[in-house]
Amino acid sequence: MTTATPPERMVRRKAPLRASRVGLHVFLTLMALLWLLPVVWTIYASLRTYDDTSQHGYVSIAKSLTLDNYKNAFNQASLPHYFWNTMIVTIPALILILFFSACVAFVVSRLRFRFTIPLLIVFMAANLLPQQVILTPLYQMFKAVPLPSFLSPQTGQLYDSYLGIILIHVAFQLGFCVFVLANYMKTIPASLGEAARVDGASVANQFWKIILPLCRPALAAIATLEFTWIYNDFLWARFLMRTGDKLPITSALSGLQGQFFSDYNLLAAGSLITAIPTIFLFVLLRRQFISGLTLGATKG
Repeated sequence: MTTATPPERMVRRKAPLRASRVGLHVFLTLMALLWLLPVVWTIYASLRTYDDTSQHGYVSIAKSLTLDNYKNAFNQASLPHYFWNTMIVTIPALILILFFSACVAFVVSRLRFRFTIPLLIVFMAANLLPQQVILTPLYQMFKAVPLPSFLSPQTGQLYDSYLGIILIHVAFQLGFCVFVLANYMKTIPASLGEAARVDGASVANQFWKIILPLCRPALAAIATLEFTWIYNDFLWARFLMRTGDKLPITSALSGLQGQFFSDYNLLAAGSLITAIPTIFLFVLLRRQFISGLTLGATKG
């Protein structure tokens, strides 16, 4: 009686480590640690007291750690009120950006006419212009544009109004979103639109019932990115809003600075509290956020 010998196990050989691969991993690790250093340092500073850092300096070992800075920042800065101000700006701006960018991207990518490329270039031009360059002319323009009293009861102008900040974000973010969505829509087979036209579907029905549902992953990724960018904006509200109670949360953090000295431990705690909504959104939509980094990278 012969016994069958068991088959030989295939030994999986590990690829030899190359110096270039080791160097790449070391470089990426150092860059990750370098990027995390300010975040970790901010967390560490937020847990220290002002007396501790004033006596021993910020570059020292803390004698004790406490959460009092978070409580004081939440109470002194009225963060829930300013968070609501931020939502008044962020949510309408995000809805308008997604709607207008989807409409323009559909026209640029799915309809054929002579000015397709120039139209896309015009929408991308806003992203190529440094925002700081046009602060002064925009300020003068906002002061000159009147608004009804129910939209701007304090000034009656586009200046110092939520509508003005919303329009600024829509204008500057629209080009990026159009570029990404247009390239994404080009990957959708043209046969879908042709079949819809054969069935008698109008252009509006093709957009709402065929193209837009297929663009949900791209829209979710762009919404995640745009919410983060608009929420974290500091520049426009500081220059185009005067009333302190109307400031968004990122600009209102400057209220934690005293007149004669600045408690940076308190400011660090307030900054970390402010970052919680964006962190929560990233955790909730992390897949769409990561995929959004490569959207529009396909060759159109």
